[in-house]
Amino acid sequence: MFKQASKELKIHAPFTIFGAITGIIIIAFFQKLPSNLSYNIFYILHPIHVVLSALVTASMYKLHKCEHISGKCIRGKCNFWILLIIGYVGSIGIATMSDSVIPYLGEVILRMPNREIHIGFIEKWWLVNPLAILGVAIASFKPATKIPYAGHVLLSTWASLFHIIMAIGGMSLHWFVYVAIFLFLFIAVWVPCCLSDIVFPLLFIREPKTSNPKTYC
Repeated sequence: MFKQASKELKIHAPFTIFGAITGIIIIAFFQKLPSNLSYNIFYILHPIHVVLSALVTASMYKLHKCEHISGKCIRGKCNFWILLIIGYVGSIGIATMSDSVIPYLGEVILRMPNREIHIGFIEKWWLVNPLAILGVAIASFKPATKIPYAGHVLLSTWASLFHIIMAIGGMSLHWFVYVAIFLFLFIAVWVPCCLSDIVFPLLFIREPKTSNPKTYC
């Protein structure tokens, strides 16, 4: 699993760097955005991120749990409730860390005046939690990983970014602040997203002693 995690982190680092660069470009133009508007944008991006994260996390588990031959699952039945727990915990837990916790730590270190942590599944529980369940439900019928992963990396970067913009509060951003924000954006997306989408669901995959071609998903 350590080798798998290292491999995935290496593969996805360039795309995460690209996402962080887009974040710096956005903040250069929108750093004076009012906090309430940044808050609203955050709560558009963060819930969509949760949906895609739940979709990818649950899909990764489902696709590795079942090896399909002519529509048949030869490794084991995909229990929806286990799929729901893995998809929900993986998306809510890691998305919160990525979009809120790590950006907030950056805000604290940079001493931003309006720093405040926003925990989506608590603060807007009626929005974020159902969307996580929706992502898992989609994965149970039509699992997909490639396009949702690429989209949710960018969404995660931008959600983290607008969490930071909320905290700027008219603060003057020198070049070293931009460098620090870039690093926090990179870390906030790179490690949590790979853990959520790839490593976390694979922790629950166990090789069966024998294959049973009569078992269906």
